[in-house]
Amino acid sequence: VQLQASGGGLVQAGGSLRLSCVASGSIFSINDMGWYRQAPGKQRELVATITASGTTNYSDSTKGRFTVSRNNAKNTVDLQMNSLTREDTATYYCYANVRARTIIAGFTRTADYWGQGTLVTVSS
Repeated sequence: VQLQASGGGLVQAGGSLRLSCVASGSIFSINDMGWYRQAPGKQRELVATITASGTTNYSDSTKGRFTVSRNNAKNTVDLQMNSLTREDTATYYCYANVRARTIIAGFTRTADYWGQGTLVTVSS
C-alpha cells in the first residue's frame, strides 16, 4: 500500500491551499484517513481525520478553518485549508488505516500507512 500526497506549496497568510492524497495497492478497505503535520522542532500532531462513514475530527487549532473530505470509491482524502497563518507552516502527512490483502489468498492485514509528506509554507 502506498499513499501519495500532493498540493503543498507557498501561500500568503490568510490564503487557502488544498492538499490531496491517494492510496493505492492491494487495498481491501480503508478505515480512517486523514492528515497530520510536523513543524520544525515539534512533534507530529493531528490536523484532521475522517472515518469511512464520513465522521470527522479536527484539532482545536484547525477546527473551523480546515475541511477534510474523502472519496471512498477513489481511495482519496483531501484537506481544504482556509485562513492560513504562519503557525500552519509544516510538513503535512496523509494517513490511512488500511485493511490490505496479503499474498495468502483470503487473508488481510490492517495497518497504518503514511504518505511521504508535503511542505506547506505560509508567509506573512
